[in-house]
Amino acid sequence: MFESYRLEKNEDLYSVAKKYNTTVKTLQDINNIYFLDAVREGMEIVVPTESKDYFNYYVVEQGDSLYAIARRYNINPELLASMNGLNLEDYIYPNQQLLIPKNGYSYYITAEGDTLDEVVKVFNSNNDKFLNENKTIYLMAGQLLVNKK
Repeated sequence: MFESYRLEKNEDLYSVAKKYNTTVKTLQDINNIYFLDAVREGMEIVVPTESKDYFNYYVVEQGDSLYAIARRYNINPELLASMNGLNLEDYIYPNQQLLIPKNGYSYYITAEGDTLDEVVKVFNSNNDKFLNENKTIYLMAGQLLVNKK
């Protein structure tokens, strides 16, 4: 779900976001980067990796809202927003790509201070199964973790 990435010469969060099909805001949030000018060559950041196994993708159309999309897919609007690095009030724009959770999986977004044992209990799973579903676990606040139901 996430991997480590070292910024190369002349790269910034915009180019990395495009490479990993995510947003600059998502990269800022998961890496606690408040100022874009703090990003430097050689800096190691965490980037989300696409996993077609756990998500569907939806391209926003004119007039869409997070609430309408959540209702269409019968999912919690807060989960939809969080999975996409958004707040419920955030503006979404046409052609923006959103992750839509697939049926058959449970999702959890980590909070500050979470431990692996606590998260495994949330999913009512075991460590081996959970670690197999989530290749890289940082337990940083805001990390999306998945468990197959």
